[in-house]
Amino acid sequence: MGRGPDHRAVTSLAAREAALHILGAVPRQPTLRIPLDDALGSVLAEAVVSPLDLPPWTNSAMDGYAARAEDVRGATDDNPIRLRVIEQIPAGHFPTQTLNAGECARIFTGAPLPSGADSVIRQEDTDLGCDSVVIRSDRDAGVNIRLAGEDIRKGTTVLEAGTELGAAELGVLASLAVAHPLVFRRPLVGILGGGDEIVDVDQPEAILSGRKIASSNSHTLHALVRLAGGEPLNLGIAGDTPESVRTHLTRATECDLLVTTAGISVGEHDHLRDVVTTLGGSIDFWKLRMRPGAPVGFGQLLGIPWIGLPGNPVSAMVTFELFVRPAIRTMAGHPLPFRRSTPVRMAEAISLRPTLQHFLRAIVSETPSGPEARLTGPQGSGILTSMVHANALLVVDEGRHETRIGDTVPAILLQDPVHTRTPGF
Repeated sequence: MGRGPDHRAVTSLAAREAALHILGAVPRQPTLRIPLDDALGSVLAEAVVSPLDLPPWTNSAMDGYAARAEDVRGATDDNPIRLRVIEQIPAGHFPTQTLNAGECARIFTGAPLPSGADSVIRQEDTDLGCDSVVIRSDRDAGVNIRLAGEDIRKGTTVLEAGTELGAAELGVLASLAVAHPLVFRRPLVGILGGGDEIVDVDQPEAILSGRKIASSNSHTLHALVRLAGGEPLNLGIAGDTPESVRTHLTRATECDLLVTTAGISVGEHDHLRDVVTTLGGSIDFWKLRMRPGAPVGFGQLLGIPWIGLPGNPVSAMVTFELFVRPAIRTMAGHPLPFRRSTPVRMAEAISLRPTLQHFLRAIVSETPSGPEARLTGPQGSGILTSMVHANALLVVDEGRHETRIGDTVPAILLQDPVHTRTPGF
């Protein structure tokens, strides 16, 4: 829905409502096949069914001698058993003979087991003979073999669609000869900073003299987009004029998602909402009942979804975690977009403004009585180091004016790899 000239739009949404609204409005990315070594972090767009057994043949689990269990039982140091060695089977070669009674084959790790063998006697229990070998223990009778298909059976679904590809998954795909997996394309996320006082880090003199402020948001969001599974595109820093904002916004035409910081509020120099409207875009909401990060906007611009974040560094990071990260994960094909939350016990008392939902930067640690949370320190929206130390966001809902020591609150875990389908706030 668009915004009228009096700047009224849907405002004062709860954070959960806003997050679900955004996820319902962002499109899933198209699919493509990419080289296996480029697929780390991508999401499978189809199930992978194994075309073969793994391992493809029964093979040796160690270097030694392939033998029949019945031929080595009873072997000891005092009563060794001698077997005839009929061939040698290195890894990468196949056996050419079948074992009969009293026979064995020199074998190496990974080599296929010869027909008739059901054991591999470790070489440490032998005299390492060539034409014949002395077996001094029967502890390996019937063991040290890897059965064909014991890992993966032909025709079984190995990886489901929606699986994020990590190192282990890439290894499995390689073992199945999948050189170009079908994945969802990573969304290209345009990042636009704003403010006359903001410059990039390539102007250190202006920053160190105190005349300008470094655009920390641009680089923070660039990293967060990558970690979320997107491809960041820096669109620069727009000045505090409608013309500058318009010029920078039109650079986002090739993006799949646009993320802006600052300019979304009601200040005299906040032009973002006006420019979005004049460019034919729409604004669904632009304010939330939360702290930090009340001025958050969402809509459509240039045919792509747009999320407007606050300019304060902590507010930008917190709102990215709550709204942008789940949007990127959804676009990239992840079925579980939200970080996991878990109940934690408060180790300190906190006074709060009850009309807002609060997201407090905290350190959650394990104790004998369960997870316990302490704030990182002052919670001002400009204290970026509070995010450096935080491993969780404590969620304190509207209507609570305090939390007491021992109270239980939900904590969104910022370093936990487990994700969920619905938000924990």
